[in-house]
Amino acid sequence: MSDISARLATAGLIEASRRSEIAPFIVMDVMERAARIEAAGGQVIHMEVGQPAAPAPLTAREAARRRLDDGRIGYTMALGIPSLRARIARHYGESYGLNLDPARVVVTTGSSGGFILAFLAMFEPGDRVAIANPGYPPYRHILTALGCEPVLIDTDAHSRWTITPEALRETHRRTPLKGLLVASPANPTGTMMTPDGLAQLLATANELGIRFISDEIYHGLDYAFPAATAAALSPDATVIHSFSKYFCMTGWRVGWMVMPQPLVRAAERLQQNLMISVPTLSQVAAEAAFDGREEMEAVKHGYEENRLILMQGLPSAGLPEFLPVDGAFYLYADVGRFTADSAAFARRLLDEAHVAATPGVDFDPHRGHHYLRLSYAGSAADMREAVARIGDFLKRG
Repeated sequence: MSDISARLATAGLIEASRRSEIAPFIVMDVMERAARIEAAGGQVIHMEVGQPAAPAPLTAREAARRRLDDGRIGYTMALGIPSLRARIARHYGESYGLNLDPARVVVTTGSSGGFILAFLAMFEPGDRVAIANPGYPPYRHILTALGCEPVLIDTDAHSRWTITPEALRETHRRTPLKGLLVASPANPTGTMMTPDGLAQLLATANELGIRFISDEIYHGLDYAFPAATAAALSPDATVIHSFSKYFCMTGWRVGWMVMPQPLVRAAERLQQNLMISVPTLSQVAAEAAFDGREEMEAVKHGYEENRLILMQGLPSAGLPEFLPVDGAFYLYADVGRFTADSAAFARRLLDEAHVAATPGVDFDPHRGHHYLRLSYAGSAADMREAVARIGDFLKRG
């Protein structure tokens, strides 16, 4: 560091802002540790990150290749390519029987960009937004960075690990809320809300004047029963979706929102200034991905096989307790009989058995020390090998 840089640092001119003081997303740290093991020659089974092992559908890749060869890759309109927005709206008719106006569709840089736009468009600094606990860590981290207050509502087996209307009422009575964010299928639990449960919770939020956001990025990956969309239940709900999970397009960074009409212009202004537009090549590929549903359904069947391998194999390996495995590609396992420090447990599992998993404390700061999230988005062979390695690891103690 030069003398000038040292003086600037001393003066506090290049210190990080307080709003940046959020917790890390621990799963990314696990990925980095696993990469170091692989660089040293180890063979790691990746169950830490929610990333499909399969590629994007061929239709998407071919469309992107054609556009790349054409060479015309400029900005698009801030809300997205009109034909993509229309195709997304058509998807709601095909999948949910909903006649959706494409004008309510906002294309985003993955669901992450959607959360940022939605939170900025819907909430003021200091507003309280409720989320389920356990839940996806960036919900609370993004809210905190934007000056909002995340309010955790603990869930348990009695409610199948979902927020109930009664819990929402009680939380709102104690700490008045401006927003509620729910996910079904959920991360990290893989549990789902029944259509009736989602409808009742949304009705309660509307009654209490609480704005409702539904994270539906794992729709299409439902095994216990079909997932319901909040967009079909209320025009006032904001839905966030992504091409990352069902369509296996994580690195393309493209998703969408269905917003109440009065909020669309706000999201457009924000997108114009924050991102200008979503990457054009990703939007072209995303539109074509809808024509690859047959390929993606085959991938989904692979997840179903993996799900059964874990559900049947983990109890005999020594992990008999886990939450209902309804959807997505996660199993949330109780490791409390072995540890009260899931982070240390996950490190040992990676270092000794070369199985990468995410400690529950990433998702639940209160009870996550006793849980581990296992992603089954890989191959069936990897799942079988993981069960064997976990069993050997637990026997060794």
